[in-house]
Amino acid sequence: MSRHPTRQTILITGASSGLGRGMAREFAARGHDLALCARRTERLDELKAELTARHPKLRIAVRALDVLDYGQVFEVFRSFRDEFGRLDRIIVNAGLGKGQPLGTGYFHANRKTAETNFVAALAQCEAALEIFRAQNAGHLVVISSMSAMRGMPRNLTTYAATKAGVAALAEGIRADLIGKPIRVSTIYPGYIRSEINEKVKKTPFMIDTETGCRLLADAIDREPQSACVPRWPWMPLGFAMRHLPLALVAKMG
Repeated sequence: MSRHPTRQTILITGASSGLGRGMAREFAARGHDLALCARRTERLDELKAELTARHPKLRIAVRALDVLDYGQVFEVFRSFRDEFGRLDRIIVNAGLGKGQPLGTGYFHANRKTAETNFVAALAQCEAALEIFRAQNAGHLVVISSMSAMRGMPRNLTTYAATKAGVAALAEGIRADLIGKPIRVSTIYPGYIRSEINEKVKKTPFMIDTETGCRLLADAIDREPQSACVPRWPWMPLGFAMRHLPLALVAKMG
């Protein structure tokens, strides 16, 4: 159970697939009203129908959102706020896992990952904080990654850098809000099976989507400043990643 006031209405970006979809199911099962947005509206409509059938007393709203359309981010967040009357928790989850080693001709893929995972996350944080400052309450959740702990090689280089960037962004927001009734949590997922990594085989410590999303929801409900999910083995591994020689860390990528 949460140690903090109930966050009844939760907005989740990137809710049409992967961890966003899984967290939506988990939070619906816990009795939360949901504001869900993503690019693929047909999948959002399917998810809304599924959740409404399972939990008919909940309010479930969906909207199309391309997080790279920064003006649309503000419009969608405000429209959800107007529909529900308030937003209690906003989970900045939408992201992209594309990437290639730098200098190999794939700047377009690395740039899109950087823009989606950092600049679009900045827009989402701006839009969330505009609402929370007006309410003088709220819980901002930024989904980072265990890869944010160090610079990573090969296809992970840009992705890891963006996830380190959003973690630093969240920490800066947290510092700015010290003493105010707005909480900020940075969540570092380990290897959780989702559409972003479905083609990756034989990954150590990989857990299934349902278990991973339940643990993510548990961590988010505690409203910590930061949390590794699952806590074991990623909390000690995170410490190791920050302190081991880079040559050893590179083998983890």
